[in-house]
Amino acid sequence: MKIPAMGFGTFRLEGDVAYQSVLTALRAGYRHIDTAQIYGNEVEVGKAIADSGIARSEIFLTTKVWNDNLSQEKFVTSVKTSLNKLASDYVDLLLIHWPAPPKGTSLLDATQSLVKAKEQGLTRAIGVSNFTIAQLEAIKPALTDTPLLTNQVEVHPYLTNLKLRAYCQQHNITVTGYMPFAVGKVLKDPVVTSIAKAHNCTPAQAIIAWTQANHLITIPSSTKAKNIEANLAGLSIKLTSTQLAAIDQLNCNERIATPDFSPEWD
Repeated sequence: MKIPAMGFGTFRLEGDVAYQSVLTALRAGYRHIDTAQIYGNEVEVGKAIADSGIARSEIFLTTKVWNDNLSQEKFVTSVKTSLNKLASDYVDLLLIHWPAPPKGTSLLDATQSLVKAKEQGLTRAIGVSNFTIAQLEAIKPALTDTPLLTNQVEVHPYLTNLKLRAYCQQHNITVTGYMPFAVGKVLKDPVVTSIAKAHNCTPAQAIIAWTQANHLITIPSSTKAKNIEANLAGLSIKLTSTQLAAIDQLNCNERIATPDFSPEWD
């Protein structure tokens, strides 16, 4: 399986805003939608997919299992609840959202439940999110017959995450980079705006072009139709090697997603 290079992220989108944004994205041409149990918008995502008129088989749908549901008792049941909310018999990709299982549950236990969900046909592929190299190594015993498709982690010009990305590449794990714009910060960076001007494109499109050159899946989010459509057009922009290097040099290890249950980052 391959993940579509551009996905539509739904983090922080709620209610009718989530519904309208996903519907707009699907009508604009997106075929990869990313949600999660903790986002509280699986119902709206499912309704938007149903109302889009696009066949479910043409859409790559991802959801993520939240920390409280990582125990063997809750995992599969929570996935079935998500599918009910999404009005779908399956998701294309199921992720462990954070490597932070509840007391009494190990990451290996949670990964075994993830594999079980795939064996039951609840998902076509499995992956993880926010896992470090050490954690990816720790769960290997549960993945002898079922490879991880992706590790979804924070990646943007201010946090290029090269060490983890290199490990994933070595082990055939696709990297999905979330927060590609660093919550809008990099869109104002003089280096990025200069490159965007040279290509007569938006700063967001320049960053999307950078993610593609680095073989990253990216899942930007927006509530504005203009931006949703423009982001998709970023896939066709090709930056020069000099421009790519200039963006790479912006890395300053500025991490935005750092909840108190975060792992010890690479």
